[in-house]
Amino acid sequence: MSGIVFYASRNLDDTVAFYHDKLNCEIWLKQEDCTILRHDNFIFGFCKRDEINSAGIITFFYDNPEKVDRAYELLEGAAEKPPIHNEKYHIYHFFATDPEGRRIEVQYFDHPLNPFISGEKLLTERRSQRSFKPDDIPAKLIEKIIDSCRMAPSSHNRQPCYFKIIRDRNICYRLSEVRGTSSAPIAKAPIAIAIISDPKISQRHIQDGCIMAYHLLLASRVYGLGTCWIADMDRDEVKNILGIPREHYVATVTPLGFPEDISKEAPSRKPLIWYLRGK
Repeated sequence: MSGIVFYASRNLDDTVAFYHDKLNCEIWLKQEDCTILRHDNFIFGFCKRDEINSAGIITFFYDNPEKVDRAYELLEGAAEKPPIHNEKYHIYHFFATDPEGRRIEVQYFDHPLNPFISGEKLLTERRSQRSFKPDDIPAKLIEKIIDSCRMAPSSHNRQPCYFKIIRDRNICYRLSEVRGTSSAPIAKAPIAIAIISDPKISQRHIQDGCIMAYHLLLASRVYGLGTCWIADMDRDEVKNILGIPREHYVATVTPLGFPEDISKEAPSRKPLIWYLRGK
């Protein structure tokens, strides 16, 4: 977290209610005469004062245009015009005003961004992706993802894991056929990545490999990419295709690409009480 933007407000309750009810901001902290709100990783607050300040624009951005459309439906009465595609800035957006006249912008960036997702959103909104855009993934972006994965924990910090970046379409197709429909998504992405661990380096190579693989899934989502855990790929056939030693462990081979739909709804989950045992 890097900072908070504060605004003076004459009508604190109505202003907070507007952002809470219309834009689904949560109340992050409530103080005697100030309320701080959060919208993903955007933190801003209002403090009750005799005068208001409304300079600047409060901009909310989403990771897909459909969320901009939904925000417009909620803010239609306060919106200046319907959403439009702005070719100059490569965004999809609209403007509105809050109850005290502050200008609001709601937008979607129609191009890849540097990391911005919050930790909470990353953990609760990562989804398995099985269909991808054909766009190529720059090598520098893959290096950034792998570099962040180096920080994954391993038994006694042995660091037995490594990655195989697979761009060869023939190899991707061969891997996609190993488990039928279960491994088919490998052929639908621009590249695939195999996460492998060496048992000569760590006695806990299976656990280490699985931890590293999930680190990769999370790191990829941070950079706007989609993945899918393909299980049961620790097979001789897979190792022959990849050209790796038989004794090495393949935690997974995941497709990697820009997802066609990043806004997938979460599948149903069991209630929290089911997960709490031994209380």
